[in-house]
Amino acid sequence: MKDFTLSRTPASNDEIWFVQHPSVYTLGLNGKEKHIINSNSIPIVKIDRGGQITYHGPGQLIAYCLIDLNRLGYGIQEFVNRLQTSIRLLLETYHIDSHLIDNAPGVYTNGKKIAALGLRVKKNCTYHGLSINIDMDLSPFKDINPCGYHDLEVSQLSDFDVNDPIENIIEIYKPLLKNSIYAS
Repeated sequence: MKDFTLSRTPASNDEIWFVQHPSVYTLGLNGKEKHIINSNSIPIVKIDRGGQITYHGPGQLIAYCLIDLNRLGYGIQEFVNRLQTSIRLLLETYHIDSHLIDNAPGVYTNGKKIAALGLRVKKNCTYHGLSINIDMDLSPFKDINPCGYHDLEVSQLSDFDVNDPIENIIEIYKPLLKNSIYAS
């Protein structure tokens, strides 16, 4: 991601990478280790995105958004808003009510975080992205203060009886994400 972003030119196409990670905690640039409540065997990787600590693991959809904001004509806050909108549209597809919380990027269901955002901008191009909890082991979140928030609970689509394979969810989400990013 970083190499792609640093080597981009104005003619470079935007890219969105959909992945799943093995179990790992990631600690953002300004992340504080005090948000690690209990040490366990899951590795902690310091990375250059914004935000505090979060957990990634199998059953979680990650979308890395390698986007040229100059070409879009809007800034990072609007980009964050559009990413959150795309996630809310996905949840709406499954009849899941969601909401935002002021000064706490991400998307929430009944006060529980179901999707997180962590971005970095270089040369006015974004990298890193978002994660949506689909059907995963949520217990590793109990060993951290997710996103730096004490007692923040997390949820996932499977809590709402969504049983679609992650590959199907990706196919549903792709156009929602692209349309949200590129809408004029």
